[in-house]
Amino acid sequence: MTAGAARGAGAGEGKRKRGGGAGRLLRRASGVLRLTSLRLRLVVVFALVALTAAVSASGIAYWLNRNTVLDRTQNAALKDFRKSLEDTAHTLPLRPRCSELQDAARQMAAGPQNYTVLLIGTDRDGKECAATTDKALLTLQSVPRSLRSAVDQVRPVDENNLAAHHLYWQRKEVGDVPYLVAGAQVIGGGPTGYMMKSLATERQDLTSLGWSLGIATALALVGSALLAQAAATTVLRPVQRLGYAARQLGEGRLDTRLRVTGTDELAELSRTFNRTAERLQQRVEELSAREASSRRFVADMSHELRTPLTAITAVTEVLEEEADSLDPMIAPAVQLVVSETRRLNDLVENLMEVTRFDAGTARLVLDDVDVADQVTACIDARAWLDAVELDADRGIVARLDPRRLDVILANLIGNALKHGGSPVRVSVLTEPGEGPEAREAGEAREAGERAERAERIEAAESAGPAAGAGADAPEAADRADRSGGADGHGGGQLVIRVRDHGPGIPEEVLPHVFDRFYKASASRPRSEGSGLGLSIAQENAQIHGGRISAANHPEGGAVFTLRLPRDASLLAGGEEPGDDRRRDADTGAGREDER
Repeated sequence: MTAGAARGAGAGEGKRKRGGGAGRLLRRASGVLRLTSLRLRLVVVFALVALTAAVSASGIAYWLNRNTVLDRTQNAALKDFRKSLEDTAHTLPLRPRCSELQDAARQMAAGPQNYTVLLIGTDRDGKECAATTDKALLTLQSVPRSLRSAVDQVRPVDENNLAAHHLYWQRKEVGDVPYLVAGAQVIGGGPTGYMMKSLATERQDLTSLGWSLGIATALALVGSALLAQAAATTVLRPVQRLGYAARQLGEGRLDTRLRVTGTDELAELSRTFNRTAERLQQRVEELSAREASSRRFVADMSHELRTPLTAITAVTEVLEEEADSLDPMIAPAVQLVVSETRRLNDLVENLMEVTRFDAGTARLVLDDVDVADQVTACIDARAWLDAVELDADRGIVARLDPRRLDVILANLIGNALKHGGSPVRVSVLTEPGEGPEAREAGEAREAGERAERAERIEAAESAGPAAGAGADAPEAADRADRSGGADGHGGGQLVIRVRDHGPGIPEEVLPHVFDRFYKASASRPRSEGSGLGLSIAQENAQIHGGRISAANHPEGGAVFTLRLPRDASLLAGGEEPGDDRRRDADTGAGREDER
């Protein structure tokens, strides 16, 4: 008789628009692939959630199905083997012959479960006999030692254990084929039986199930990505419209509005944006109206003051000429009237110049200017020759507005003389353009100029004295080359530095030296300057496409650096000489100012 219960001795094993054209598609693809893209993040999050859910569900389903399939097959095989072993034990004698064991083994293996059987018994002569239905597959040596030990073990019989022997099983692989191996000993001295059943069919079924679950997981991942894309499009389209509208608003298009549909949070955000844009537009219009009114007031006031100032200026000139014949008690008052009248006249002219810049009506009148001659003329016109040192080579030609350059120089040099220390040094030099493109253009231009210079030298030498060139032709060509080429001016930048030897500019004042009406010393509100000179100089530099910077020299004193393009016509729309639009000949010329 066999045991009534089956127990596992070593059981078990365990095991992802057409309408926009190619450019739009590329931009859209690059936007999708950006790691900072909200669309990509949404798709990734959706995909990860779907992948986690699908893998978890597939893993659980595979594990449950695997256990179900293996348990069903295993239980059926073990039940059939136990019953066959019991039936065989009843038909066999207590000490069967080897042939009888062999016939019993074949009879057991012929059952519906199709497993291999090994029966081990002792014949009448006391000789052990082993009968197997497949000697190549199942022998006593091929049975795991742990399983044999469990089968041969005799357990004490008590109320918790009703049989001395039990049926034991375990799984093993033979040549990559899984097998179920089971064994039991017949109680009462009968034979010991082992069976081995192939699980290849079950493995194939589980492999097909795994592929099916993997495909289902991949489809779920693709579906989640499509759903995420649709959701991202639904959510991000209003956000993209809002971003585009915000950029338009930032560029000054204050009439930008969003079309609002729906009642969700994004619709409320669009309504808030529209209300904000409307209020901003109203506020800007109010400020623009006030600014325009202020400009008109300053312009009208300046024009209205010019008429009485003209008369007062004429009177003060007469009084100044007669100052020597006036009563000594009256002379100081007359001198005060003369100086204050000049100061008021300069202030009115400055205000008129500022209103031109604010209104955008300031224009350039360009001409080819020899910078060294221009600086010399500016210094000479104001009698500064003894106080200013000039370091400038003749022949540096730039296409600029000479009047506005004179205003810039007068303000910078006058400011250095007034607030700095002597001597004031003015240096003029040129620098190549900035950036790779400018360098390439400069190199190409220099190559062309060298070729033209060689041609001029060759032509001058071949012409000889008849052309008036003589031996000085190469030198003349070289001077023309240094002055900027055949056209008189080249590319790059013109740099003019004005340095004084005074105490310098306080660090807290440097950021404000070009502010309007700014004065370094608040205790001198009645100083000679109006606080507009450096501001006007900066405006004149910017209209040329240049700039002015202020700094302190390491050895002491302040340095103002003016950078202008050598050809302002390339950067600013200027007037040519002879144009009907004329300039005011004396506006702002020669004014000095406070820092």
